[in-house]
Amino acid sequence: MNNHNKKAYLYLDDGSIYSGISIGSEKESNGEVVFNTSMTGYQEMLTDPSYGGQILIATYPLIGNYGINPYFNESNNVQVSGFIVRSLCDFPFHNLSTLSLGDFLIQNNIPAISDIDTRSITKKIRSKGVMKGLITLNSDKKRALKILKSTEDYDQKDLVSSVSTKTSYEYIGQKENHINREFNIVLVDLGVKRNILRILDSKGCKITVLPWNSNAETILGFNPDGIVFSPGPGDPSRLDNIVNVVKDIIGSVPMMGICLGHQIIARAFGFDTFKLHFGHRGGNQPVKDLNKGKVYPTAQNHGYAVKSDISNDEIEVSHINLNDQTISGLINKKDSVITLQYHSEASPGPQDSEYLFDDFITIMKKFNKK
Repeated sequence: MNNHNKKAYLYLDDGSIYSGISIGSEKESNGEVVFNTSMTGYQEMLTDPSYGGQILIATYPLIGNYGINPYFNESNNVQVSGFIVRSLCDFPFHNLSTLSLGDFLIQNNIPAISDIDTRSITKKIRSKGVMKGLITLNSDKKRALKILKSTEDYDQKDLVSSVSTKTSYEYIGQKENHINREFNIVLVDLGVKRNILRILDSKGCKITVLPWNSNAETILGFNPDGIVFSPGPGDPSRLDNIVNVVKDIIGSVPMMGICLGHQIIARAFGFDTFKLHFGHRGGNQPVKDLNKGKVYPTAQNHGYAVKSDISNDEIEVSHINLNDQTISGLINKKDSVITLQYHSEASPGPQDSEYLFDDFITIMKKFNKK
């Protein structure tokens, strides 16, 4: 158990300093500072590859009360660069808990700070936008700001290659789902969460996971019934190589893009992307399905969005975020493509949008009957 007796600091590149108590690794770490508004799901957040290169703030004031269970990891590693909380629960109570959050952070060598005014930092980010931050035990402000000035901006970092699988593999899920596998799915791993794989597996899909830099020939060589481009971290404008792969595939196989995958496919259709002021991160983002006329609470984690200033008769906006009217989904019926700018797989967050995986399966069925 961490003794919680060492002071730690969060420095922001606007010169702000926040001090608290070290609850994780004592190493120094920097990254883009963002916040998530979900009340639960801290373990899923920490292990979500889309948080690669970022220092995450949990806005809910008490974190760690139900501990850690390995089943709820969304990847093999803790992906955040650092973690900031208002109050850490040292003694979790849950029948499935095997570890405290503090020990989990220490075991994974992740720096973290508690006893910080997370509300103040969140208000600052909402007004000024995301910014670089440094977690350190060193109290020298000049040194910290010098480090922040010299570090690479988040937008310039090559993050997808660091979170994607290095080799292809077949996902092995529940044995009972292997009996009547109807569809062969290739998933291009830009930073996939395990719950995407679990859901596709539960719907009777065989899933082959490929590295982010796989070319069209390799992807199509698996003779897929459908292709999924997963979520992931970073700026989609740096991934034109993947955009070109999508262009080579469009029309030959049904495609689904989630979050970063949505942005990649949108760019392949001629849309541009832009950086949001402070991003959408949390389990309470309202999205309207324009075709169904329904509004769903959704789980989101992205700092970029698709611009809506082009006209393309072959593709239509299917979903919008009601908070800021940004594009939350696209559909191209001609080429059998759907995209989503949110986590239909939840983990953490509401499961209301899982129906979109069923929609994709319907698209594959119709495509196969052509």
